[in-house]
Amino acid sequence: MASSEANLGEIWRVFDIELHQHWALYLVEGAVLIVLGATAIVLPPLATLAITVMLGWVLLVSGIIGLVTTFGARTAVGFGWSLVSGVLAVAVGGVLLANAEIAAVFLTLVLLGFFIIEGGVSIMFALSHRRRLSSSRWGWMVASGIFDLAVGGSIVMGPPVVPPGALGFLVGVNLLFGGVALIAMAERAHGADKQAHRSPYRTARRRS
Repeated sequence: MASSEANLGEIWRVFDIELHQHWALYLVEGAVLIVLGATAIVLPPLATLAITVMLGWVLLVSGIIGLVTTFGARTAVGFGWSLVSGVLAVAVGGVLLANAEIAAVFLTLVLLGFFIIEGGVSIMFALSHRRRLSSSRWGWMVASGIFDLAVGGSIVMGPPVVPPGALGFLVGVNLLFGGVALIAMAERAHGADKQAHRSPYRTARRRS
């Protein structure tokens, strides 16, 4: 237990260093996520179709490449598993591309389950490690978890038929919220750096 907490503390320490050093990149990433999320929310049916088709092509192409690689190394260990994995990727990718509307409903249900699980895990993680996390990060994790649960629950408790465009809306909300969180953390890190740079100067002026 102590070892896992030490590893977690090291991970957060490295993340804080990266955030302070490259806050501008995180700021830009947050802005891009907000634009993409807002677009998906405004045009949910189009976003749903785009996500389904893109995922279908990714699975199809990766499956074909995996099969070519597998047959090129037939004597390698794990040939059977690699073959099954490649065939499955090609099959799922083909289904997504051939029947995008039905596939979108299935993906929506999977994403709903992910939202609900992720929301619960985020809240439990934040509550369990609130002493080790900064107040801003702890607050964002709790808010993100509550938001995921609220969005997932609102669709689950809604009509029995999954509304068209729900997948695009869910992805858009997630991207939007993630972008806002990134921008907030980047601005906070930049503000802390500016304060740290000012402090020695002010101290030197007071001493003089």
